[in-house]
Amino acid sequence: MLDDRDRKILRLLQEDAGLSVAAIADEVSLSISACSRRIQRLEEGGYVARRVAVLDRRKMGVPTTVFALIKTATHNDGWIDEFRRVISAIPEIVEAHRVTGSVDYILKIVLPSAEHYDTVYKQIVRQISLFDVSASISMEILKSGLALPVNYAE
Repeated sequence: MLDDRDRKILRLLQEDAGLSVAAIADEVSLSISACSRRIQRLEEGGYVARRVAVLDRRKMGVPTTVFALIKTATHNDGWIDEFRRVISAIPEIVEAHRVTGSVDYILKIVLPSAEHYDTVYKQIVRQISLFDVSASISMEILKSGLALPVNYAE
């Protein structure tokens, strides 16, 4: 069961996973050793899946976001496994979701420019059969982040 201190620790780690245990302990009014034990318990409990560095997309040369909307005529396990293999091998595809509605999958693709989308599109369609693919270019990011709400965790 998580308490308010655990939730605050999780919020702090989401903001900056590089924070020292001493800095976190100070923020949550715990000793360093008690805070360290809590962080270890949260990690062992699976609340912290991993710690990563979030890179600046502009400095990395991929400021453009394209959402590819995919329809498929095939829905068997073999096709899905192959589709997963194909998209996993393309680093520009940073998210993939199977969705309800008029399309089957949505891919979030980060690129140097909109023109580079054709390269990724060809990598996909050369390897796997799709019924229809359309794309939307993001004009502006209104909200972006990796932080999850911590108030629902028990």
